[in-house]
Amino acid sequence: MLPSARLPEGWALAPGVLAGRVFLLTGATGGLGGETARAIVRAGGTVVITGRKVRPLEKLYDDLVALGGPEPVIHPLDLESATPAVFAALADGLEAEFGRLDGVIHAAAHFNELTPMAMHKPDDWLRAMQVNVSAPFALTQACMPLLTRGDDSAVVFVFDDPELVSRAHWGGYGVSKAAVERMAAVLHAEHRGGAMRVHALLPPPMRTALRRAAYYGENTLERPLPTASAEAIVYLLSGAGADARGTVLDIRHTH
Repeated sequence: MLPSARLPEGWALAPGVLAGRVFLLTGATGGLGGETARAIVRAGGTVVITGRKVRPLEKLYDDLVALGGPEPVIHPLDLESATPAVFAALADGLEAEFGRLDGVIHAAAHFNELTPMAMHKPDDWLRAMQVNVSAPFALTQACMPLLTRGDDSAVVFVFDDPELVSRAHWGGYGVSKAAVERMAAVLHAEHRGGAMRVHALLPPPMRTALRRAAYYGENTLERPLPTASAEAIVYLLSGAGADARGTVLDIRHTH
């Protein structure tokens, strides 16, 4: 298991802290993904936004351009059906266009509904494993030559509350999140030194579609937007994030 860390006291997103750097973001049209894309642009970084559906990506693209930072790039990507060849082609495209990659943020997640194991649809179980575990592995592997070439890069995984998602009915999502924790730990053990840093974020409850699906009795609007979590991801991507290398940045009780 990775040890826990906290944001430095008084840290705040500063314009330009990611200037000249390029980042690949999955799940960009989700709640956390969209906020993370905005935070990266506000910090001066170039973000490659990926997701299944082109129209929401185009809307996000327009929002990002309106911020006045570096122009983002749209790359449609279906993590459920993508093969290793698709991820390799994406990495080749990044190399051809930018000649560099400074970070990958795994913000995509598949969650359908809370359901007991006896009722869990096998295809939904496999979908959770593919989107939440296998695709992040294959995408990170494909991007590793680019990530390890520069001076400093970061791979950021998003965790969920381990105590919560190990309870009844969390099914494939809960099991997949445990696998992500182990994947991050193994990857960090293999990259303790060198250019590529491994990070994890443990966000607080957020106003997202996933939260609404899991807690349909809750007024999700009372939960904060994922802005603080997105800015914490920028911290991990920045040079200052090196202090949190190989840790879980737990921001559940700081906002």
